[in-house]
Amino acid sequence: MRGVVVDDKPAGLYIENDPTPLRMHHMVVELEVSFPGFLIEKASVTYHNYPHTGCDNIVDHYQKLVGLSVMRGFNRKVKELFGGPHGCTHVTALISAMAPVVIQTAWAMRLIEVRDNPELAEAERTIEERVQALTGNIDTCHMWDSDGELMDDVRAGHDLETPLPVQIRLRDLGRSLDEWDRFKRV
Repeated sequence: MRGVVVDDKPAGLYIENDPTPLRMHHMVVELEVSFPGFLIEKASVTYHNYPHTGCDNIVDHYQKLVGLSVMRGFNRKVKELFGGPHGCTHVTALISAMAPVVIQTAWAMRLIEVRDNPELAEAERTIEERVQALTGNIDTCHMWDSDGELMDDVRAGHDLETPLPVQIRLRDLGRSLDEWDRFKRV
């Protein structure tokens, strides 16, 4: 997973009559995360632009991410380790923003499993197994509210809708939504 923060200041803000925006911050965070455990196995922080000579002195401190799980409690641990004077506010906020995206990769990983083992898509899963498979998503946003419409549909045994980007891409390719059917119960 790669996250990037870029902070461009408006042209002329710091240097009068300068016609070009000034890039004040540009940091990249790369995390290698195991699946299905969601443990950070490798972490790298790179500073391309920063305002103070010593800003990039904190880079190695972010190796403390290695071994952490990005599941529940991750943001609390990130704040403990890197909050305030223990880190860079931009990098720390970026890492916290990356965690839900990492968890969402579970869908892609499951699709890879189904692609490589089509019989998995054919296997009928119980509602309890489907809810269990979605545990990492439940109560992470308004769509995945445990008492919301989407989870009501899952508990009722309904298929999840085809993701909008998939619908659009299939339409743009002139292909049928039926091609997604084998993944609906993923």
